[in-house]
Amino acid sequence: MKQANIKFTYHDYLQLPDDKRYELVEGELYLAPSPSVHHQRIVRKLGSAVSAYVESNHLGELFFSPCDVVLAEITVVQPDLLFLAKEHQDILTDANIRGAPDLVVEILSPSTGQRDLGIKQSIYAKYGVREYWIVDPDSKTVEVLTWTESGYRTEAVIPETGMLNSPLLPELNLPLAAIFEPLPMLGIQERKSKKLRAGRVAAKRRQPGLRKEAEKKV
Repeated sequence: MKQANIKFTYHDYLQLPDDKRYELVEGELYLAPSPSVHHQRIVRKLGSAVSAYVESNHLGELFFSPCDVVLAEITVVQPDLLFLAKEHQDILTDANIRGAPDLVVEILSPSTGQRDLGIKQSIYAKYGVREYWIVDPDSKTVEVLTWTESGYRTEAVIPETGMLNSPLLPELNLPLAAIFEPLPMLGIQERKSKKLRAGRVAAKRRQPGLRKEAEKKV
């Protein structure tokens, strides 16, 4: 017997438990795993820079995931970043965004990259998202896609050494090196060694006082 093709709706989506993140794409539910530390770092750096630019120029507002974007009753996504221009604030509600943002940004990861480059790209084009930025942490590039009636067109693939801007945000001029640059991190063993050395120094500083106390007792 052929199984029924069940499509979930936004109502079904709202009944899901809050301890996990999901996306609803054309009636199919997808689990959204927690992003890696590196992924979150890129989101924070890029989001902070773009947010500062759009707010200082009074262009609109930037939002971070998780933020529900309801594109249709059977399609609800949570882009890593999204920008909503001030002239489109009417689709913004307290609970979600009901309609296509002007810009969505996805940072590729092993668990979600195939979906970001495939079905989600098609969905963003279908519902008229004006720009789609694909951030690739491995190649350290940002691909800027612009919407056309026949689908997305690649406007630019910007390398780590380049400056990020786009037709939507032409004066952004953000150096990508600052976005992809890793923060210095100490290994566990090195941290332990530093702590041990600090303890030894503190002990030596206490020793003269202890010797004087002992001499007084004698």
